[in-house]
Amino acid sequence: MEHSVSQHSRKVVIKIGSSTLTTSESSIDYAYLEQLSKQVALVKQQGWQPVIVTSAAIACGLEALGIKKRPSDMPSLQAAASVGQSALQAAYARAFEPFGITTSTVLLTRRDTADRKAYLHAHDTLLRLLDLGVVPIVNENDTVSVEQIRFGDNDTLAALTACLIEADLMIILSDIDGLYTDNPAINPNATLIEQVDKIGPEILSIAGGAGSTVGSGGMITKIKAARVLMAAGIPMVICHGRTPNNIVDICVGDSVGTRFVAAQKPHEITAKKLWLALGDAARGSLVVDDGAKEALVAHGKSLLCVGVKQVEGIFDAGDIVDIKDSTGHVFARGKITAQSDEVELACGYDREALRSNRILSHLADRSLVHRDDLIVFE
Repeated sequence: MEHSVSQHSRKVVIKIGSSTLTTSESSIDYAYLEQLSKQVALVKQQGWQPVIVTSAAIACGLEALGIKKRPSDMPSLQAAASVGQSALQAAYARAFEPFGITTSTVLLTRRDTADRKAYLHAHDTLLRLLDLGVVPIVNENDTVSVEQIRFGDNDTLAALTACLIEADLMIILSDIDGLYTDNPAINPNATLIEQVDKIGPEILSIAGGAGSTVGSGGMITKIKAARVLMAAGIPMVICHGRTPNNIVDICVGDSVGTRFVAAQKPHEITAKKLWLALGDAARGSLVVDDGAKEALVAHGKSLLCVGVKQVEGIFDAGDIVDIKDSTGHVFARGKITAQSDEVELACGYDREALRSNRILSHLADRSLVHRDDLIVFE
């Protein structure tokens, strides 16, 4: 089975997990890095503009500090990240030097991407680096980003990067061959899913938790990244990082691992909506009724207060919230125009009751999440 790859822009984001880039909890696999650089140099010669999203700053720091076992306390993790980031970037520079390729360091945090202006500046910088023939090495700034070290989300960072540069392809190099029908470590009858064209509750349910002691993400973060990229029309492939010639084969359209690609873009996706999906973390959730879901998914409407059944979390007007159906499945995300307390008070009221309520009347007719500030994943 082969896939055609768009030729108009040919930008590819390659995300490398910690477990792929290390030989143990505290040692970078420099031989692997050398082989990786050869493949990246080859696809670059073939006309692709590669961007690498890397993990393993902490692992690299542990190696430099002589610490054999990954610590669990935050100060030690951040100290290791601080030491390891420069060592990791130096390792990439050495690996690419024989091919005459210059690399650069781009460190991002949620604080940066949550700000719309900073998001656009990152877009401009990455595109300029690509125009100059540079291979940007993107990483989360683990030294200052506490949440990122604790939960791990470089899969989302890679998806954000792919959307920033309007990539034609994203590849996640992991320690598993792709998405299976079940956990292959537990179920020997689990089979590899070669292609996914829609992500619903059934796909999300078979994604397990974090399984590696080296990194901090799991299959679920990859699936959520794929969901956004599919909405954006950007194909994504998850494959084993040690599969020979994997990057080159994927870039020419060969079937490797699991490929995520929507049959068609379900909705018109703007750069602003991609920022809403990935730029900032959701501060809470709205559970909506079936009629509201149909209005959002099938009819392109804004979300009104009367469709909300339940409020989860605490948020202010202007925050990003997830939108769930009655089963708890997140099918959309957007910017809320009201704070959680007043939305919670309005739950259960119809439009006429809201209009007659002097405290809540302002919620009766205005959009709670306007269509322009909403991204739907289905």
